[in-house]
Amino acid sequence: MRNLKIIVKYTILIIATIISVFPFLWMIVSATNKSVDVTQGRLLPGSHFFQNLSNLLETADIVPALLNSAKISISTTLLAMLIASLAGYGFEIFQSKAKDIVFNILLLSMMIPFAALMVPLFRMFGFISQTVPIIGIDTLTAVVLPSVTTAFLIFFFRQSTKMFPKDILEAGRIDGLTELGVFFRIYVPTMKTSYAAAAIITFMASWNNYLWPLVVLQSPEKQTIPLLISNLGSSYTPDFGVIMTAIVIATLPAALIFFIMQKHFVAGMMGSVK
Repeated sequence: MRNLKIIVKYTILIIATIISVFPFLWMIVSATNKSVDVTQGRLLPGSHFFQNLSNLLETADIVPALLNSAKISISTTLLAMLIASLAGYGFEIFQSKAKDIVFNILLLSMMIPFAALMVPLFRMFGFISQTVPIIGIDTLTAVVLPSVTTAFLIFFFRQSTKMFPKDILEAGRIDGLTELGVFFRIYVPTMKTSYAAAAIITFMASWNNYLWPLVVLQSPEKQTIPLLISNLGSSYTPDFGVIMTAIVIATLPAALIFFIMQKHFVAGMMGSVK
């Protein structure tokens, strides 16, 4: 009976692994084949990767798109870590009668789909463009700002702070540290696993963000990598080998960051505090 349970468990795990890995394997294999081979569902590696890469570099400005995505994702991640962790820390550490009301309102904002906010956001940035053009429509800043404060990240950091040993904070205050000193010199180093998990989530969401950049970025030189891939697929005769090559290149930065910080990500999601 015990052997049967083990067989069933590993069979399910193998099936789940195949389902999870197959899209990535197909993507990599397709990047080595011609467009006609991709449309025919060829699952064997080909010899056209460098030709696809050459065609991609000739037909699309992938390097500027990668740089734009990197600027947006890194800026969003750094600002989100600072603002969301400060907010989560404040909600948990400081006592106030109104803080739970404010926090519940923040959580309610998670129920509003982003599609419902696009028109107000666009009009707001359109108004800002008239006075402060550097953060208005068709700027990378306009893509970053709506993503630096999210209710999910504030909730995540508040829940992580619940497990933070409060005695350490009191010891820091007794030693003469200011509240910001306690936060940056004690809280931030101690909560590095939570920061790692939040950074991965934020970076990947920003890197793959498509809808808002599509609305607010209007110049071809400002497009991000998801917009470039979408444009490659919208031509009259799309070259699927080239598209798959672009997708492989676009996947590498996020995958690399995830695998480098995987250990901290798991610990942070489990609420580990060291």
